[in-house]
Amino acid sequence: MNFRRGRSRDEPEINLVPMIDVFLVILIFLATSTTFSKFAELQINLPQASAEVPPDRPQKLNVVIDATGRYLVNREPVVFGTPDQFSQALRKAAGDAKEPIIVISADAAATHQAVVNVMEAARIAGYVQITFTTQGTGAR
Repeated sequence: MNFRRGRSRDEPEINLVPMIDVFLVILIFLATSTTFSKFAELQINLPQASAEVPPDRPQKLNVVIDATGRYLVNREPVVFGTPDQFSQALRKAAGDAKEPIIVISADAAATHQAVVNVMEAARIAGYVQITFTTQGTGAR
């Protein structure tokens, strides 16, 4: 017995609209997350120039303090009793420089007072630009 005689058979359909929606979402995701490489379209050679150090570059006074409390100004030993005397040594080392930069290189074992003496002498001499040197530890 055939009970389906009057009925037509249903053909399966593939609905493409949801599949197109999924592909559009994937395309938008890829377009926004992709980085593009920029390639130079022109090969150019840039001109070269050599520049000299400008003559008005500020002079540096290197002050070194070792662990025993000895002072060196531009590699010359300086002995003093008061910051006023040390400020005279700084002025002598600076010569005719208007605003030299005082670069303090103090040993890690040097006393805090030794560094303060240099800073006080620089203040008395009228030099306000002071910087310190350090050594990196190598760890990052």
